[in-house]
Amino acid sequence: MIAKPLLDWYACHARDLPWRGHSDPYAVWVAEIMLQQTQVDTVIPYFQRWMARFPTLRALAEASQQEVLAAWEGLGYYSRARSLHRAARLVVAEYGGELPREVTALRKLPGIGRYTAGAIASIAFGLDEAALDGNVRRVLARLFDVTEPARSPAGERRLWELAAAHLPRGRAGDYNQALMDLGATLCTPRHPDCPRCPLAAICQARARGVQHQRPVTIPKAPLPHLTVTAAVIQRDGRVLLAQRPPNGLLGGLWEFPGGKVENGESLPACLQREIREELGVEIAVEQPLGVYRHAYTHFRVTLHAFCCRIVAGEPLPLQVADLRWLPLDGLADYPMGKLDRLITNHIRKQPCSNPTPSS
Repeated sequence: MIAKPLLDWYACHARDLPWRGHSDPYAVWVAEIMLQQTQVDTVIPYFQRWMARFPTLRALAEASQQEVLAAWEGLGYYSRARSLHRAARLVVAEYGGELPREVTALRKLPGIGRYTAGAIASIAFGLDEAALDGNVRRVLARLFDVTEPARSPAGERRLWELAAAHLPRGRAGDYNQALMDLGATLCTPRHPDCPRCPLAAICQARARGVQHQRPVTIPKAPLPHLTVTAAVIQRDGRVLLAQRPPNGLLGGLWEFPGGKVENGESLPACLQREIREELGVEIAVEQPLGVYRHAYTHFRVTLHAFCCRIVAGEPLPLQVADLRWLPLDGLADYPMGKLDRLITNHIRKQPCSNPTPSS
């Protein structure tokens, strides 16, 4: 019902993307992981640099986690990079370096869920598997006027059923990508271009005038806001960096040590407490360096950075994975989150004026 006009449209209007038509399933896999929660325009340069740096699955498996995180820096959702790296090593160890074709085997790999497995299986291996990403959800919810919230269990079941029911056998890869492209270019969230849509004549939501109300969404709760601090501690032309634990938010990345402000706590008091707990030293909090803001998926952060100096003790990695004293021009070699990279760029131009002297 929808496959023929959709595929005819796709033949003329498919987006030119660097991972399309690629003979290596590894490239499709990398692209699909990068595209999770990230826009295509953002992914393209990262994908190109990644494939130049890690051209094969084995090259990725042989790389260190720090190399992988450095290549991923700025793309966000760093658990994707860590999972991709772990999965590459598993594929080398258990599948001889060849990505498995079967959906059940793909889903056993870290970071690969139902959608990603279906996308890889259909696009890379030509298997008849559906794939349901955000664009496909929106297209199908409008085409069939799905009234259940798209992210609810009932809505998910309904949309997966619709995606599979209209799958053209032998053309699943093109069909899935056509739905993705339609959602990205014409059936957009706020301004669907219905007159140019190849499926407009059979779109039930458009016929009922409710295309702007589909897909049905569940209202999101306001994002909580956290105030955090960071200490820039310099000594003999070097600055102290701490490595975050390997798992969790920004796992394995490097940062300026600090932490969350507790109720009733001043910014300097927070920073002194956090540094004492994390590194076992006492610090003097001196001039403010800057205020930096960022929104993560589930919360927002305002970070206050200060120039600090050690007044007692020698730093130890008590609650961090590792510590390094690094020259300012060496900070670029250590993968960081967005806020810490902003601090790095600041202090490279304007170092703290009273760095800690060596003892």
